[in-house]
Amino acid sequence: MGDDRAAPELIDHPARALAARWQSFLAHDRRRSPHTVRAYVATAHRFIDFIGDYRGEEIGRFGLLAIAAADLRAFLAERRGGGLGPSSAAREMSAVRAFLTFAAEDAGNIPQLPRTRAPKKSRTLPRPASPADAMAVAEDAGAASDDWVGKRDMAILLLLYGSGLRVAEAMSLTANVLPIGRTLRVTGKRGKTRVVPVVEAVREAITAYATDCPWPLAGATPLFVGVRGGPLNADLVRRAVRSARLRLGLPDSLTPHALRHSFATHLLAGGADLRSLQELLGHASLSSTQIYTQVDAAQLLDVYRSAHPRA
Repeated sequence: MGDDRAAPELIDHPARALAARWQSFLAHDRRRSPHTVRAYVATAHRFIDFIGDYRGEEIGRFGLLAIAAADLRAFLAERRGGGLGPSSAAREMSAVRAFLTFAAEDAGNIPQLPRTRAPKKSRTLPRPASPADAMAVAEDAGAASDDWVGKRDMAILLLLYGSGLRVAEAMSLTANVLPIGRTLRVTGKRGKTRVVPVVEAVREAITAYATDCPWPLAGATPLFVGVRGGPLNADLVRRAVRSARLRLGLPDSLTPHALRHSFATHLLAGGADLRSLQELLGHASLSSTQIYTQVDAAQLLDVYRSAHPRA
């Protein structure tokens, strides 16, 4: 229904003005990531557009307080009809409910959202890369450019695999971490900090990049910078992985985030306990970490089926 607008014009539209305040609330009060803020606010504008068309009238600020379960079901049906999968639809409904909660609290009301059931999400297993493939992608990305940019890309990818960082966490590192030691303090989701180990190969890669980088890396400036010295766009990291993956003939499932999955799966296979893994990954809930036990069990079952004479 509506466009995904990064900065829609408010033009005396109270519901959109409310969405703009919600955007600020998510970014500054809730400290959500820029990606999450963009996705949630885009959903809010889609919902405003849909309700306006569905009811045949422009939805106002107080109209959001009178949303019924039938409205939510109609919005969900329209989104699913457009090809949205169960997981994406569930996230969409979560964003709508969060927006309606904000609308009620902004009006001084106690949120009383209509009951509706979100699509059931299937719990998909991470698809980790083998250690050889993870290293191959990092080395290939590094060799794709013979200057400091190649060293930068290799350092980032080794950091994702060697220390289990999210791409956004690597991008948020500042030059204050230099010189790199044996551990690194990382700020993750919702401002939560954790300490991760830094193995020798990662330390050497980051040091090589920092030594050759033509831009000054000091203080609170970003550790990983673009060719013009500004903050590095995470899309360039994904592009580097995609290019290396194509050159090496590796599956599409090998993404930057798959390198973090690989870090977790390989540690678990090596005997790491779930609580330690939870701390290293920065998961708020142990249930988020337990999915890796399923990955390991699946790998063991594959080994059993291929090797056991009675399998």
